[in-house]
Amino acid sequence: MGKNFFGVMIDCSRNGVMKVDRVKKFAEIISSFGYNMLQLYTEDTIKVDGEPYFGHLRGGYTKEEIKELVKYCKEVNVELVPCIQTLAHLNQIFYWPAYEKIHDAIDILMVGEERTYKLIENIFKTLRECYTTNYVNIGMDEATMLGLGKYLTKNGYQDRFSILLKHLKKVCEIAKKYNFKPIMWSDTFMRISNGDSFNYEDNVVPNSVKELVPENIGLIYWDYYNTEFEHFDKAIKIHKEFNRELWFAGGAWSWVGFAPRNTYTLMSMKPAISACRENGVENVFMTMWGDDGRECSVFALLPALYAIRRFYEGETDEEKIKKEFNIKTGEDYSAFFNLDLPNLIGQDIKIDTNVCKYALFSDPFNGVLDTTILKGASEKYKKMVPILKKYSKKGEYAYLFDVEAKLCSVLSLKAELGSKQRKAYQENDREELTRILGDYNKILSRLNVFYKSFKKAWLLDNKPGGFDAHDLRFGGLKQRLISCRERLKDYLDGKTKEILELSEKELCFFEGEEPFKTPVVCNWIVSASPNRI
Repeated sequence: MGKNFFGVMIDCSRNGVMKVDRVKKFAEIISSFGYNMLQLYTEDTIKVDGEPYFGHLRGGYTKEEIKELVKYCKEVNVELVPCIQTLAHLNQIFYWPAYEKIHDAIDILMVGEERTYKLIENIFKTLRECYTTNYVNIGMDEATMLGLGKYLTKNGYQDRFSILLKHLKKVCEIAKKYNFKPIMWSDTFMRISNGDSFNYEDNVVPNSVKELVPENIGLIYWDYYNTEFEHFDKAIKIHKEFNRELWFAGGAWSWVGFAPRNTYTLMSMKPAISACRENGVENVFMTMWGDDGRECSVFALLPALYAIRRFYEGETDEEKIKKEFNIKTGEDYSAFFNLDLPNLIGQDIKIDTNVCKYALFSDPFNGVLDTTILKGASEKYKKMVPILKKYSKKGEYAYLFDVEAKLCSVLSLKAELGSKQRKAYQENDREELTRILGDYNKILSRLNVFYKSFKKAWLLDNKPGGFDAHDLRFGGLKQRLISCRERLKDYLDGKTKEILELSEKELCFFEGEEPFKTPVVCNWIVSASPNRI
């Protein structure tokens, strides 16, 4: 082993299973940047021998596809490392009754069950047939409900840390059997050993906890949100106290919807990488999650990935980095940062938000997040269209700009539709309501254009399995717009006397917060409806 890694992790579990040829393309690019490792995050999106329901209808990688990728990545000097889950984050397998008996709670496996370890062993056996690396990321993160579901009913209350350690020991034994060295996300240790606290400012890990961590485990400190060197420095020092192989996982912000966050990525990762260098952290990778549907292409963050690698090599002059990127790739570094625009409608860029996603799917009558959309947002989106369109005509990544230009065209009318409509209704401004009625037709037309562009781009990168979720969301939005348009017309024509939803007082989604707080709301359901879906 002994090899130091600088890599990327791509989420292939949130509906977007990246096509083999696109993974190859991405591996080739990051290799040219100086990266030497790639992880494919596959909760259940890999075909496993003996588990026909595992990842069924999810577009998972076959063993042949993984072997092909391992071979190609090796040719471009990138080590392909499996990234799986062996405790939590296994939501989709519990869709099938076949796994009901080993379902503890939420997305967590039932610890201690023979069938649980048969599943895990089948996964490792399949991985060993496909991968040549000795490393495996076994997950184990965010299992906060561990032991509090079916396990509690069967075994009574037990300390969650002891349950975790018992399970971890068993998983490590299976990993060792197949000649894998496991690494895992560290937050489970940090949370459970500190009463679910996850604040490095006052976290102290007891020696009793440190001693219980298996010696052959590598710990991954992940952190995507902070922007201060002192925070990263302290957190790394706390992790080093475990005296285990230490990894740092940063974030290339690809998971908040249709638009990336290149700017915020660099704001957070520049101090993070500096802290890694100062503390001698030799294994680093950038996560590229796809929360709630993988709307954003990983290729949208190429300049951020290049800059992060150069930060680690000691280069901090971003103007120099910009010029290097342009020469190396033939692409415009600054142009890529325009892809961030749909999430930047005037607020502080330090705020991590995904307004373009929830503004798109926000219900016209029940806009629960309307108070978070800044006044004047529609006009800002209108001005973004020509900026993005400029780069959508030619070039390898023109399709990324085309998607966002068409999204902004929709949002130039849709972003403030709900709040303007509610105000006009409550003020009995029938002239404004008539104007808004005309906007519905324009929004529906532009939505159709945007959908076609998004679909083309999404299917370029990903296997088709998983796009059904986007069809359902876009189809639902389209039908809801039609329904609201008809009801508004009936009201204006005097066929109905009121629109009850628009009579409701608008409440701030974040109780007690000031209006126009700009949040990250990745879950489509939240913006789509306050009712049960």
